[in-house]
Amino acid sequence: MNFDEFTGEVQHRLELPGTGEAVRATRATLQALGERIPEGAAEDLAASLPMEVKWYPTGAVDEHGQRFDWKEFVSRVAAVEQTDRSEAAYHAQLVVDLVREQVPDSDFQQLRDQLPEDDNWGKLFGVVDAGGWGEGEGRPKE
Repeated sequence: MNFDEFTGEVQHRLELPGTGEAVRATRATLQALGERIPEGAAEDLAASLPMEVKWYPTGAVDEHGQRFDWKEFVSRVAAVEQTDRSEAAYHAQLVVDLVREQVPDSDFQQLRDQLPEDDNWGKLFGVVDAGGWGEGEGRPKE
């Protein structure tokens, strides 16, 4: 999948009016993830993504491995995406589901392993755990 296909799929899944919004949602989610997980895990996750998308969790990040919780993650996504926290959480879940479809299972599992189980991080994988986009019922909750 190339950059245009990836962002087009994000735009479709999130029902966004334009490509700019899809790029912003993708960048917001992957940059915040890149800030949270170690650099090596971010590089592994990004390796199978389109070249332009690889930059968000790797090169666009000043400091990897920061310790922040789910609420701070959603706040960071919302700030970059310029949307409210509820929309940001939903967008992040759908972006992560698309990433799951693009990367090897071992790299996606490594992402899950980098996030604490007891801090609501499981919400990030709400769409993935419901069977993926189009399979779950209703919008995931923040």
